[in-house]
Amino acid sequence: MKKSLYHFLLIAILLSCKDKVQENSAAYSGNPLFEGWYADPEAIIYGDTYWIYPTYSDKFHRQVFMDCFSSPDLVNWTKHERIIDTAEVKWADSAMWAPGVIENKGKYYLFFAANDVHEGEIGGIGVAIADKPQGPFKDLLGKPLIQDIVNGAQPIDQFIFKDKDGSFLMYYGGWGKCNVVKLNEEFTGLLPFEGGEFYREVTPENYVEGPFMFVRNGKYYFMWSEGGWTGPDYKVAYAISDNPFGPFERIGVVLEQDPEVATGAGHHSVLHVPKTDQYYIFYHRRPLGETDGNHRVTCIEKMEFDIDGKILPVKITFEGVQAHPLN
Repeated sequence: MKKSLYHFLLIAILLSCKDKVQENSAAYSGNPLFEGWYADPEAIIYGDTYWIYPTYSDKFHRQVFMDCFSSPDLVNWTKHERIIDTAEVKWADSAMWAPGVIENKGKYYLFFAANDVHEGEIGGIGVAIADKPQGPFKDLLGKPLIQDIVNGAQPIDQFIFKDKDGSFLMYYGGWGKCNVVKLNEEFTGLLPFEGGEFYREVTPENYVEGPFMFVRNGKYYFMWSEGGWTGPDYKVAYAISDNPFGPFERIGVVLEQDPEVATGAGHHSVLHVPKTDQYYIFYHRRPLGETDGNHRVTCIEKMEFDIDGKILPVKITFEGVQAHPLN
């Protein structure tokens, strides 16, 4: 009997040690996630695959196409080149950036900003459609979905959010202003809100650009970027509300530079792994010592919450995150 108990305890100890070794030797993504200058990463899950849609970061008149990346586990990434470019979007004569993506009714949609539009110019927020996540994407409208400057918000940096009631909202805006609009199901136009208006301003304190929204435990988490995108002070802050229209009272900073790792950490997206409480934040940052404002790389970290549901400050790392296969 004593011998059997001894063997049982020995096996338990060995299994425990094996688990620890596997945990310590687990694959990590590393940061940046992939080679190349890429910014403004929009992350999403389609089926059993992670996808990232970033801006190709280059000088304004060279930023005329987009690539995307897919992974089964957050560690191994496949590049899909030129999923859309300005040859397809006839009204876009210069930069395309800050993609926002979503699937609806079996089709894949990519929203983007194009041209640095000012009053009276052609440009703004466009939308493209594809049969597969990797495209190729085709211009859906042949013109911008939003071109006008409303409430002082530059029509850029759009994020498409499917609310709990199934409606589609789009948050967007630069120049320190943020609007929300309601999209029709075909993404070809806007629907009015209950009061008849098509645009609602939802600008929080210190907002600059890069809005993002997600829901956790019934609460709406609204996030945005602050500071200058070419500087070391670029960072991400957030607010929590009971509804998607606010008011959004700024709580604090979630993500910012670490002078020993990288500078200019911002313009992010958040990914929730279904049926878990696992959250990841995807963002871009600038390598130490880099002076070229366009040299930005895409990175990932875990994002966690305290007992009250507030987001804990994210530490930027070179290690990234452990592999997390979806299947």
